[in-house]
Amino acid sequence: MRTETPHSAPDNRRPIRAGWRRIGSAAAATAALLVAGLGTAVDASAAPAVTPSAAAKAASSKVTWTPEGCATPKKKGDLTCNALRVTGGVTAFQKEQAKKKGVTAKAVSPKAASATPTGYGPSDLQDAYGLTDAASSNGSGETIAIVDAYDDPNAAADLTAYRSYYGLPACTTASGCFKKVSQTGSTTSLPTADSGWAGEISLDVDMASAICPNCNILLVEAKSSSMANLGTAVNEAVKLGAKFVSNSYGGSESSSDTSYDSSYFNHAGVAITVSAGDEGYGAEYPAASRYVTAVGGTALSTSSNSRGWTEKVWNTSSTEGTGSGCSAYDTKPTWQTDTGCTKRMESDVSAVADPATGVSVYDTYGADGTGWNTYGGTSASAPIIAGVYALAGTPGTSDYPAQYPYNAAGTSALNDVTSGSNGTCTTSYFCTAKSGYDGPTGWGTPEGLDAFTG
Repeated sequence: MRTETPHSAPDNRRPIRAGWRRIGSAAAATAALLVAGLGTAVDASAAPAVTPSAAAKAASSKVTWTPEGCATPKKKGDLTCNALRVTGGVTAFQKEQAKKKGVTAKAVSPKAASATPTGYGPSDLQDAYGLTDAASSNGSGETIAIVDAYDDPNAAADLTAYRSYYGLPACTTASGCFKKVSQTGSTTSLPTADSGWAGEISLDVDMASAICPNCNILLVEAKSSSMANLGTAVNEAVKLGAKFVSNSYGGSESSSDTSYDSSYFNHAGVAITVSAGDEGYGAEYPAASRYVTAVGGTALSTSSNSRGWTEKVWNTSSTEGTGSGCSAYDTKPTWQTDTGCTKRMESDVSAVADPATGVSVYDTYGADGTGWNTYGGTSASAPIIAGVYALAGTPGTSDYPAQYPYNAAGTSALNDVTSGSNGTCTTSYFCTAKSGYDGPTGWGTPEGLDAFTG
């Protein structure tokens, strides 16, 4: 297993349990981000004192973001999305581009829309995860299903714009590559449109495209964000032939989860990925289902090491970062052998989720961020991992592909993330990265396909 150089990870944050998404005031969010130290650091040796203009410039480089509208439930019992949209500052991608060109990066505008991308694109993600060759040659005939709530009327057009900009093969409704249906399979009777979920949908289909450009994409839209409707959409995706199903939503665990497992997620021979959550330490459902691959989140940055990239646990504050934890209800799968948690442990693997090191997305439905945006949250990492499974090929008919990374544990097929923490926990590995398995990042991030095939 490829490892990253460890750094000290403070474990002094208040633990929370993932529940309904909360949106604090802009002032509180900005203060938390400044404390977290995101953005470009000021080099104290470069000037004897920090002038007001220098201080303002440093502050403007700090990356800020807001949860999408779908991160707030419409009613009790609704699940919420895990998408965070960058609204200001200078992203990791922008810094790298500015460094290459020898110019000063321009901060993202408050509305976030830009004429050109401000986040990582397909070539960056493929390179970071050792997928460049596979992405060019694999995936034909495979279908990645994206399950979300409500309708994105611009999904097909926005997907075309994203793929065209990056030179990916066209994927249109006319060609049969892209298909949008309701949870009952209808192509005409679709749910009510929703701008918050439209941003989530754009993020999901763009990340599936970025990792597996040759794959077909099936977007299944639930009529609401209840577990019953989203679960019905998962079943419809499988019914329509998808062997890879991405889910970027979640909520508090409940005693009903084991019944949801059997009703919606027990699909042998299908790789179902679920985002681990964006509220820091604490397990949530359906990531805690024993039948899915729970996907945690990292901060991804370029590096001078042999890989060219480095990762650590994504964590911004005690209430924002990748989810992880020991389920209160779900049975531990036989292939999961950590000893500190007697039930299902979250997560299994991980990928980029930190908005400050976020991914480029094209979305035009809704008043905010119309055009190119940068997104983060584990809503980014779940479709990325679904794409990796798709590149690796159709799972065995009786397999639960969440087991595959465990079969490859400790090998060079995974980048072991050993730095960072997402909160405070009694059992250290539940919330703190270490060599080998840990909750926030699982067994690590992809380094090619070997950890995602039977």
